[in-house]
Amino acid sequence: MNKKLSIYCISSILLGITIYLFQYFNISLPKIINNYLNDFLIIAIVLYISLLFLRWSRNNSNFTLTLSIILYVCFMYSILFEFVFPNYLARYTKDYVDIILYFASGYIFYKLQNKLD
Repeated sequence: MNKKLSIYCISSILLGITIYLFQYFNISLPKIINNYLNDFLIIAIVLYISLLFLRWSRNNSNFTLTLSIILYVCFMYSILFEFVFPNYLARYTKDYVDIILYFASGYIFYKLQNKLD
């Protein structure tokens, strides 16, 4: 597996957990981190876990996610979390910046996945 992709995604997971714990214990974070960083990290985390599962299930350590799959995941997160859920659940708010962050994260994942070690 691409070492840079693994480091990036594992760091994203650890950072996401840290931010969640800070929020859970009401530890103050800068507004940009509190409101946007998790939205940026989630796509890399979901894609990385999906990639690990697909490599394991297909018994193919060289399997990669196609650009269309990555774009699909970004698109679905955008639709669900920015248009559907805010209409039905008070916990979610519509924020168009999040859509940009989803696709930026997907782009970085795609570039790192296709980079040789």
